[in-house]
Amino acid sequence: MLLAAGCGKSSKPETAQDWANSFCSSVSTWKDSVTTTVNSLKGGSLTKDSITSAFDDFKSATKTFTSDVKNLGKPPTKSGDQAKQDVDNLTSQVDDSVAALQSAVNNASAGAGGILSAVSVASTEFTKVKTEVQSTLQNLQQLEPGGELQQAFQQSDSCKSLKSSSGSSS
Repeated sequence: MLLAAGCGKSSKPETAQDWANSFCSSVSTWKDSVTTTVNSLKGGSLTKDSITSAFDDFKSATKTFTSDVKNLGKPPTKSGDQAKQDVDNLTSQVDDSVAALQSAVNNASAGAGGILSAVSVASTEFTKVKTEVQSTLQNLQQLEPGGELQQAFQQSDSCKSLKSSSGSSS
């Protein structure tokens, strides 16, 4: 194992615990970024520029998130193939939401009606993506009842902190 150290950009998680930690850490980082982005749209005067900026932030955070979770590969467990399929489905759904948001932002006119329409689509898509991420996380946690992957999610500090923050409104 030591010979591989330093070779390549990053290595795939070697244990279910590493995989769960990495997945939950990616979700947490993404969720924090999206919360900041959504909050930037609250309380101020909305303009096409502010919506575009918020979308760019969301798109960047989401691209990093989907790249990170795709690069995890499958967890080294008997349900690894199913977990990878769930993550692939999630990233596809998230990419669809990003495309819908891109269209809404591109079509927003500078007038109040266009801005409100873009904000409405953004709100719907943010909620949809958050629900998809949470649903996938729950599915992954339940793939191996009593098995290695479920235990990894239960023992992961990143997943514990994510679980404790999921009750907050964002």
